[in-house]
Amino acid sequence: METEPTEPPGSPTGVPGRPPTIDVEIQDATGRLDRSTLGWFERHVVDAAGVLGCSGGVRVRVVGDAEMRVAHAKHLGEDSTTDVLTFDLREAGGGASRGGDGAMPLDVDVLVCLDEADRQARERGHPASHELLLYVVHAMLHCLGHDDHDEASFAAMHAREDEVLCAIGVGTVYGATERAGGGS
Repeated sequence: METEPTEPPGSPTGVPGRPPTIDVEIQDATGRLDRSTLGWFERHVVDAAGVLGCSGGVRVRVVGDAEMRVAHAKHLGEDSTTDVLTFDLREAGGGASRGGDGAMPLDVDVLVCLDEADRQARERGHPASHELLLYVVHAMLHCLGHDDHDEASFAAMHAREDEVLCAIGVGTVYGATERAGGGS
């Protein structure tokens, strides 16, 4: 469903007076998220894409540990579950350059694990829906060229995630571990 995001003041909009459009689809393969939570999740993915100045499409499939473990093994050779897998479907060489409307184009499939989100949310002290949203923002940032493979880029990427989540009214999610005195 194509929606025009309502953006916080000062966020990028591509063309003045016209926010970028983003097509967001959420599929709950676990059957554990209620309609209200799914609606909240979809609206906030749209808002996050707006803050990032993105247009295009984001498709999210919410799975459990078993399905994530299979996908993790198939795509990355790891026989374990994980929080998020990102599949950037833009044509090779498309990169993170702005489209004609000034927006950063996205065409991404995202697999997020509700079981891992439940575990992390309990540790960080917030709802699993916030953790799932963090995973999708993380995936979008990867598609926009962010990396988290060394200490400095890891810190910068997670700080940017929390900036986006604060801008859309969710608040700090990843950094909640530090506030609670934990670590990740």
